[in-house]
Amino acid sequence: MRNVLILGSTGSIGKTTLDVLWRNRDSHHVWGLVANTDAALMFKQILTHDAQFAAMSDPQAGQDLARQVAEHGLPAEVLSGPQAAAELAAHPEADTVVAAIVGAAGLGATFAAAEAGKRVLLANKESLVCGGRLLLEAAARSGAVLLPIDSEHNAILQCMPPAGERGAVERIWLTASGGPFRGWSMEQLKTVRPEQACRHPNWRMGRKISVDSATMMNKGLELIEAHWLFGLPVERIEVLLHPQSIVHSMVQYRDGSLLAQLGEPDMRTPIACALDWPERLQSGGAAATPGDWVFNFATLDADAYPCFVLAREVAQKMGAAPAVLNAANEVAVAAFLDGALGFTDIAAVVAGTLEKLDLAEPASLEEVFYVDAQARSVAGELLVRYQR
Repeated sequence: MRNVLILGSTGSIGKTTLDVLWRNRDSHHVWGLVANTDAALMFKQILTHDAQFAAMSDPQAGQDLARQVAEHGLPAEVLSGPQAAAELAAHPEADTVVAAIVGAAGLGATFAAAEAGKRVLLANKESLVCGGRLLLEAAARSGAVLLPIDSEHNAILQCMPPAGERGAVERIWLTASGGPFRGWSMEQLKTVRPEQACRHPNWRMGRKISVDSATMMNKGLELIEAHWLFGLPVERIEVLLHPQSIVHSMVQYRDGSLLAQLGEPDMRTPIACALDWPERLQSGGAAATPGDWVFNFATLDADAYPCFVLAREVAQKMGAAPAVLNAANEVAVAAFLDGALGFTDIAAVVAGTLEKLDLAEPASLEEVFYVDAQARSVAGELLVRYQR
């Protein structure tokens, strides 16, 4: 029986993970849940899944949850505050930690899980983007296992040879749907509203990652993530547009072979894959129906996706630049979702922040947080120039 802790249980990935775990409750126990402010949904999750521990990053939400748990006589222990997630992530009873807190907010708990030698299922790509070298070093010291649950990197995981045989790999191909605005002109993109950007044609995702998919920043972050996860130089990681999201990614071998992982666009599939890897679980996901599939690939038009271009440039530079990129993007996307920034100005804010900051590569998690804070400050100042 695996004891599973979900960091970000009330978000899109968290809720999908709970769906998969419910189908496999004979072998996987929902040991703990972590969220930010949604105490009402967290209480329902505790009731449904009989979680032993729950944590709310927001102290007031933690008080609200603790009151509900006490009133109903539930045995769950409730923690609250900014350090609660990391405390549970390092708890000796939790052996599997699903890192699904969006953005830099998930860094501390993800690192705590890696340092404690857990089996870490990564949906929080920012941990690798902002501190990839540090996270891999922590995992190597502790014996932690890092398994990706986003669809592209999970596909690569399934297509890669064992670690000792990776010299046979020539190239990785990440696929990208192109988001909801594929083929739009720059003039059209200037009019994009938040609700349009959050309406992905293939996937149901949270608001922030939906915007990142629309700008293709998400694919740039995934490129950096793939570099750290699979040890290939950025120059050997390519991106192809694939509007149907059926081929989730591909690995090209030296002998000319090309291995691909295919399936319907359903996040339950990669989550189930990682939960018991290399064994397989029932996911409840959409069954693959190859006879119905018609799909195509296209090269990426860099001019249409300036955020991806910025991310690729950062990936070639590395150092502190990925953490700066991520922080500036989070600030800009939040402003866009609030209606205070235009869609095409997201890239402008990120580019301006990268131009203003030239910091050394972080040598500790504390330095990662320092770089993150500096970048947020500069991006916040730049917002004034572009805000509506």
